[in-house]
Amino acid sequence: MGATGPPVADETEPGSGPGRPSGLLDVLGVASVVLDDQGRIVLWSPQAEELFGYPAQEALGRYAARVMVHEDHFDLVKKLFADVMATGRGWAGAFPVRRKDGSTRLVEFRNMRLMDDQGDVYALGLAADQSTVRRLEQDVALSTRVIAQSPVGLAVLDTGLRYVSVNAAMERINGVPADEHVGRTIGEVLPMLERASLEFALRHVLDAGQPLVDHPVVGRTPADPHEDRAWSVSLYRLEDVRGTVLGVALSVVDVTQQYRAGVETETARRRLALIADASARIGTTLELERTASELADVAVPELADVAAVDLLDSVMGGRRSSADPCEPAVIRALAVKAENAPEALRAADPPGQVARYGPDRLVTECVRSARPVMIPRVKDEDLPRIARSPEASALLGSAGVHSYLAVPLIARGEVLGALDLKRIHHPRPFSEDDLLLARELAARAAVQIDNARWYQNARDTALTLQRSLLPSHPPVTGGLEVASRYQPAGAATEVGGDWFDVIPLDGGRTALVVGDVMGSGITAAATMGRLRTATNTLASLGLDPAVLLEHLDRITEDLDHSIATCLYAVHDPRQRCCRIANAGHLPPVHVRVDGTSELLDLPTGAPLGVGGVEFTSTVFELGPGEELVFYTDGLVETRSHSLDERLDTLLGLLDDPGRPLEEVCDLLVRTLHHPDNHDDVAVLIARARPEN
Repeated sequence: MGATGPPVADETEPGSGPGRPSGLLDVLGVASVVLDDQGRIVLWSPQAEELFGYPAQEALGRYAARVMVHEDHFDLVKKLFADVMATGRGWAGAFPVRRKDGSTRLVEFRNMRLMDDQGDVYALGLAADQSTVRRLEQDVALSTRVIAQSPVGLAVLDTGLRYVSVNAAMERINGVPADEHVGRTIGEVLPMLERASLEFALRHVLDAGQPLVDHPVVGRTPADPHEDRAWSVSLYRLEDVRGTVLGVALSVVDVTQQYRAGVETETARRRLALIADASARIGTTLELERTASELADVAVPELADVAAVDLLDSVMGGRRSSADPCEPAVIRALAVKAENAPEALRAADPPGQVARYGPDRLVTECVRSARPVMIPRVKDEDLPRIARSPEASALLGSAGVHSYLAVPLIARGEVLGALDLKRIHHPRPFSEDDLLLARELAARAAVQIDNARWYQNARDTALTLQRSLLPSHPPVTGGLEVASRYQPAGAATEVGGDWFDVIPLDGGRTALVVGDVMGSGITAAATMGRLRTATNTLASLGLDPAVLLEHLDRITEDLDHSIATCLYAVHDPRQRCCRIANAGHLPPVHVRVDGTSELLDLPTGAPLGVGGVEFTSTVFELGPGEELVFYTDGLVETRSHSLDERLDTLLGLLDDPGRPLEEVCDLLVRTLHHPDNHDDVAVLIARARPEN
């Protein structure tokens, strides 16, 4: 490992100038001595002065044997000198020499014959202290052996950060022979390695001289081109004894196992966090589409780049899913989420769309077999089995989908649909661990989706029942112009028991009714239907409003302890009045022709079903053009505002008695039905018509 850097001139090339001196010779302290053919000293280097102890003026001109050798070795030295001068063959070896102080030192010699341009011969002796030479030899031998046998990858880079040498371990780590390293940079030897941070670190160590220990590097080399590996890299600047910078030494330890263990630990932690997040985020409401969207949001981008939540259309309709593998799958897309993948998003079925997938498609295999389908590495021939159409297949191919996973959504033993996952930017293919995580998410979400599905079906049934029980009335009846609205509760709650009615009576009179059964769901809707039927029957008897409410009270007591509020009014166009009785309901609004409005002052009365309470009828004039506005509490009650404040707002909206009643109904519902009020709303407005 190393880095790119500016080129450094080769100091051995002609014209490059003198090379920098080596510190090795200074460590050895090599002495130079030249003898004439008689054995007299004619040259004496400063190193010789230090090694033998004689200054040059004392040594020059004297016989070398007398200066350097003990008397016992004279004969041997003379013979060696004669052989070198006669034959021209050099002599090398260790020899004890006598220093000026009388001590003896073992010196390593290299002796050779020299000849000048006149044909005269001389003897050159190069000498160094043997203990110094042996120490350097041992150091070199030890270093060579350690480097060669070390399991740690070792390399030396020059000042241009080109490889000078590598050991066998580095060859194995990089997967490149040693001779293919020399003279090349890391980028040239390891083109697959992301090396920017390493190059910066190498340059800093080379410039500043501060070692860098355990620098993490993750990447791929020719030794393992398909899997990321991890190394701990340490860097040291190399200098000689003179302080000249030689380059950088680099050591590499493979820590892939520790790295992968750390990655696995972090992955496990993140998966547990994802499951915990899913438990908190999926199923926050009973809205089917929102629950599906919450599942897709959890899956992207942590698990996949694209996630789709699809339900079998038969399941959406309340029917059981088929297990026949030969049947196509008719699927309704509920939610799609993509992270920076517009082409893959266009290839997905839009939410709400119904698509037909043939038996050969992978999602069909998933929902029919109730087993996951995983393709870790998607090939071109796999795309048509993943996509809904050839066009979608082409989009997935251009988006770069490289891995696919579909897991069934199973709740209470029934396959509801599938969670469809694709990877594009995520570098790794889906693994068995990913499959386990996807199945866990799908299992948790499927129960929430099934709850939302059954709730929505039950709510739709109750809403259908309730709408079927509400009246359809002509815009003009008797002496009144009438308009009404019914707004069901939000999808997150069940339908309620609000109702209204317009009942023609004899003599041109009209009965106006608005009520609210406490509770919600099918039971409330059914109770509302029974009370409406009873009200119609009692109204036909021409009873006073207070008497009619007393009968309704007794009927309500028999309806499984049901409780309801109700306003019942009878309008008489000939007498220009309304006779009204109240059973615990909010008072209606009286709107005059001058635009002023007020809440009618009525005895509140007790709700129906309480029993034993008398009701009172009150008579109010209702002149031509004047209006009565009936409503249920869902229109004005909220959690964040007082009832008085909301009623004042209602009165403020009723400032234009000439506005069409249909517009008034829309205005009231649009303005007053607050999002945090999960209750249904009924509005009934009656305007007195001029006499014909």
